[in-house]
Amino acid sequence: MSATLRTVRSHDCGQLRSQHLKQEVTLCGWVAKRRDHGGLIFIDLRDRYGVTQLVFDPADRAVGDVFEKASKLRNEFVIWAKGIVRARPAGMTNSKLPTGEVEITCSELVILSEAKTPPFQIEDDIDVAETMRLKYRYLDLRRGPLQRNLLTRHKMLSIVRRHLDENNFCEVETPILYKSTPEGARDFIVPSRTNPGTFYALPQSPQTLKQLLMISGMDRYYQVARCFRDEDLRADRQPEFTQIDIETSFLDEEAFFPILEEMVRKLWKEVLGIELKSPFPRMPYKEAMERFGSDKPDVRFGLELRDLTSVFSSSTFQVFQRALTKDKRGFAGSIRGIVVPGQAEKFSRKDLDDAQAHAALYGAKGLLWIKVQENELQSPASKFFTDEEKAALKKELNLQVGDLVLIVADPKNKVVFDSLGALRLYVGNKTGVIPKVGEGAPAFLWVMNFPLMEWDDESGRYFACHHPFTSPRPEYFDDFIAGRNLDAIEASAYDLVLNGVEVGGGSLRIYRSDVQAAMFKLLGLSEQEAQDKFGFFLEALQYGTPPHGGIAFGVDRLAALLCGVGPIRDVIAFPKTQRGHDLMAEAPCAVLKEQLDELGIFVLDSAKKS
Repeated sequence: MSATLRTVRSHDCGQLRSQHLKQEVTLCGWVAKRRDHGGLIFIDLRDRYGVTQLVFDPADRAVGDVFEKASKLRNEFVIWAKGIVRARPAGMTNSKLPTGEVEITCSELVILSEAKTPPFQIEDDIDVAETMRLKYRYLDLRRGPLQRNLLTRHKMLSIVRRHLDENNFCEVETPILYKSTPEGARDFIVPSRTNPGTFYALPQSPQTLKQLLMISGMDRYYQVARCFRDEDLRADRQPEFTQIDIETSFLDEEAFFPILEEMVRKLWKEVLGIELKSPFPRMPYKEAMERFGSDKPDVRFGLELRDLTSVFSSSTFQVFQRALTKDKRGFAGSIRGIVVPGQAEKFSRKDLDDAQAHAALYGAKGLLWIKVQENELQSPASKFFTDEEKAALKKELNLQVGDLVLIVADPKNKVVFDSLGALRLYVGNKTGVIPKVGEGAPAFLWVMNFPLMEWDDESGRYFACHHPFTSPRPEYFDDFIAGRNLDAIEASAYDLVLNGVEVGGGSLRIYRSDVQAAMFKLLGLSEQEAQDKFGFFLEALQYGTPPHGGIAFGVDRLAALLCGVGPIRDVIAFPKTQRGHDLMAEAPCAVLKEQLDELGIFVLDSAKKS
């Protein structure tokens, strides 16, 4: 037999069925299981397509030393096998496998590669520390669930590319080595050996580049783009990530959204077999915050926020008074709450303490709880409420005996919304009103008309709520250029939300050079600083810029939702830990002094720095 034949398969391990009976086949794969039964050796051979059972019979004299070779097989050996497809004996079929009606009686066997005993079993359901799985990621990826996740991710991107191609979008690659334009998260910096003392940055997104493509006349662009952010990581973030980046000219939201919604509808139909209704609902940012305390609301359940400011506007309770006192800029906070119907007695004092601790994570100084009883409102603060306030509260919230009310008051509305929005999810999970993964219809929602600017008390200046290329809504152009009423200006920004998770975000972009210059000025950049960081872009805007806008979908998050998994690490081939470490390759790591010398870099000793 030639060496070539020993590494070529006629079929994969998930392909053979009863119609292949009596055919001679060759298979390659990994030994998943080895069993000795009454002198016979059975091997479950696995590849990414499935599992096929091989049989080695010592009584078959035609096979020569094949049985002896089979006796040496162990889990994860890589083999090539040749044999005849036959039906499994009556009562021995395996209905759990697509190949479970057949088996291969092997006449030839080649051990292509031996394997050490793996540090954990290569099985679908394993209970192994994630650090171990990440250290041996190449073994973890042999498991069915992770392989299915990667295949789903691949299918998702294939559908996206096909849809965008059908709608005249052109895929264009943009540079990975680019200019540092720090605004928002930190850049990853890359030193240039050929230009000593200068640095590239890895892109946080292709933002200015895709806008330059619009200026160039490539009116419909997309890219499956790698992006990098050197920020403090959360469980749901990676230092490098992928996004489906889309930009288009001469379209507003009314023309753009149907193209995007059809793409999402195709994904859910072709991957999950679910028909989505279109158009997707839309909700202004202000309404989302006031009803749900979140700009990515899960609208599948109630527990909506209620504004109680008018009920307690004359309260003598100091907590409420402080919340309603105007600050130096003339803004006051609010008093808001959520009603948990019929759950008063199910929340113990410890449960309420836990809820308060959860609210504190989002800045709440305290959490006021009220239990509605037959003849009174039980609360640590009930003595501060007048009879009129109690009656007004009952009427405003339509309270019934057994209800629980959770209230947050703060001089900053952001704290009120953030803490109550988080409490809403916390209580929803505790009471079981939030549908579990895979239950209920997907609830897609466009959140629109975000604030353009946000004031920061600490630095005493405005920041862009999204990024500095997001356009104000056209009706606010004059106020924006003049620097008037900035807190009231809305952005032409939009996010697509699914079940409380942001899957995509975008905006119409600034295409007028005077508006872009006004933005940089309001962000505190001098003309020279704006030129140093964005001069090439500001100049490009002066050569005929079309109205344009776009969106970016998070590939990792989108794939996780389609796969029905929580951590995005489970849909990434080689993810990093929450601290940005690659446990498999042991990166980041030190480099040779010679490499640093070439770059003109001197690394301070960490002990000396401290």
